[in-house]
Formats: sequence, C-alpha cells, structure tokens
Amino acid sequence: MKHLLIVDDQLGIRMLLKEVFSQEGYEVSLASNGFEALQIMEEQKIDGVLLDMKIPGMDGIQILKKLKEKWPKLPVMMMTAYGELNLIQESISLGAALYFTKPFDIFEVRDAVNKELNR
Repeated sequence: MKHLLIVDDQLGIRMLLKEVFSQEGYEVSLASNGFEALQIMEEQKIDGVLLDMKIPGMDGIQILKKLKEKWPKLPVMMMTAYGELNLIQESISLGAALYFTKPFDIFEVRDAVNKELNR
C-alpha cells in the first residue's frame, strides 16, 4: 500500500484529498504546515507528497527544498492558486514532479497522482 502525505493549511482540501486517496487504497497522512510535514516524513515511510504552495510559516517552496535535500527521489506534487507561474516554474526547477492549479478537477488530480506513484 502506497503512503501519501497531503500538506495544505485548508482543512477542507485535506479532508477531500484524504477521502479520495483513501478510496484509491492509499494510506494517507495529513499535515497543515511544513513543520508537521517534515516531522511525519521523519517518522513514516512516505511514497509521495501533495504539497500546497501557500502555507503560513514555511511556504511550499521552502518545504519542497527541505524534502528534496533529504529525500531526492521523493515524488512531490505541488498545488497552487491559478496564476502563480513564477512559483510553478521554481518548484519544477527544484524537482517537483507535477503541479495542479486550484480550483482543480479532483479526478484529474487522482489520476495524475496514481500514474506518478505507480511508475
């Protein structure tokens, strides 16, 4: 069973994604900020991360950098509001596997994550 970490400061997004990916057969962990995310990464075997760009405290780019330093092969898929093209380009240059713009089509996210994590 693949283990997915979802990092978003919005509870509604975390719960929606947890429900969708749990139904897909994933074990799902949730974090509302970068500090929680990094702690979960240290404690559990995570196969992929869905990471929001705009999180209070430590933003998505900072979290992505820390994840890639310690776990360079980890698939990290970014979520961002429409129009943040500079952040999208920076995240790809830092090794993000995919990105989704909010509001996103949950079925497209599900299919893309499944494809990425089952290569």
